[in-house]
Amino acid sequence: MSDEGVAVATDHYWEISGGVSLHGEVTPAGAKNAVTKQLVASLLTTEPCVLSNVPRINEVELILGMLRELGTQVEWLAQDELRLRTPEITSSVVSEQYSGVNRIPILFMGPLLNRVGEASVPLVGGCRIGDRPVDFHVAGLEAMGAEIEYSSTSFVARSDRLVGCHHRLPYPSVGATENLVLAAVTAKGTTVIENAAMEPEVIDLILFLQQMGAVILVDVDRRIIVEGVDALHGATHRVVPDRIEIASFAAAAVATGGDVTIHGARQDHLITFLNTIRRVGGGFEVTAEAIRFFATGEKLAGYHLETDVHPGFMTDWQQPLVVLLTQAEGPSVIHETVYENRFGYTEALSAMGADITLTSQCLGSRSCRFAARDFKHSAVVMGPTPLQAAPLAIPDLRAGFAYVMAALLANGTSTVHNVHYIERGYADMPGKLRGLGARVTVH
Repeated sequence: MSDEGVAVATDHYWEISGGVSLHGEVTPAGAKNAVTKQLVASLLTTEPCVLSNVPRINEVELILGMLRELGTQVEWLAQDELRLRTPEITSSVVSEQYSGVNRIPILFMGPLLNRVGEASVPLVGGCRIGDRPVDFHVAGLEAMGAEIEYSSTSFVARSDRLVGCHHRLPYPSVGATENLVLAAVTAKGTTVIENAAMEPEVIDLILFLQQMGAVILVDVDRRIIVEGVDALHGATHRVVPDRIEIASFAAAAVATGGDVTIHGARQDHLITFLNTIRRVGGGFEVTAEAIRFFATGEKLAGYHLETDVHPGFMTDWQQPLVVLLTQAEGPSVIHETVYENRFGYTEALSAMGADITLTSQCLGSRSCRFAARDFKHSAVVMGPTPLQAAPLAIPDLRAGFAYVMAALLANGTSTVHNVHYIERGYADMPGKLRGLGARVTVH
């Protein structure tokens, strides 16, 4: 068993030979962080929902397994098109076999409470990148009238009908925002969520729910207002492209001295990332259908970066950018303000030759929840440093691409293990990389 709670093959790994610039065109999959929540949202109606641009990744298959247990009929209409219908909730229990697998089960609570008045979901899990407590989720649902009990293995919730409320999140948590929106759309009355997350994936969930008949206003100052309706209907929706995958390929293109056109990339979802690429010395060109990322021929420059909630620099963009900065001239500083334990992957990069120092100090100007809490959440990268091939064991999903990118830059051939983490969030990564000229062998 892996630390995610699911069995994985221990002998499945990739070999990556470095020293090749990436060139060509690639099309990213639909966003994992959007589609997973939209799958849950399909429970809110008895009618069919059709989602397209759905990535064929392990995370999606896990959630489809949960949905089938609850009574959802699932049909793949095409490689990336999925039809879901839940005419009846046959069980209000998400099996404990999914305990610790990911953080999706707690999002089932609102839809199940609104459909059948009760829900039992296992404890959450996911990548070990920080505490990510569920207190925000529970407090919001309780404010809407849910009675929630805890055990060592699950949350059990009951409610005759959820009732709208005015609730302020202590932090603009993406998951908690989505949870409250899912609970509020068919609750009685109006729900006002203050200090809500505004990430593109949250907005994409709202667009899907609006197509289903929900009444949702995205107001100023991080406020979402949901007017509850009695019932939702089916809808058809195309999942937004994955901005994390897009940024990963973009950083790899610039770092390897390459030139990659990414179809479907949306400038409005990447504004902060694009500014950063330009500031470190990379190039990009926006067209109606794609964004081209390329090395300009100039030396890359060190940069001072702080991660933040949207519209700030996304925490999931941080890892490939750190690898890019190992090839930049001079010092770079990265201040991680979203998760307290997100630099664990840098130990392997240092073993490959990177010069990275971690500190618990807040090396930035933004207000930080981790100040004086002894978390090594800032990094100083000195470059440029040549990287050497090494055996790599991926610790979590987003660190996975950082390791792949480091292997692409390294002298020699690296073996990359624990690739199930990458397969959890990236569809056909070896095939896409080979299409750009990378030398990747799957074992």
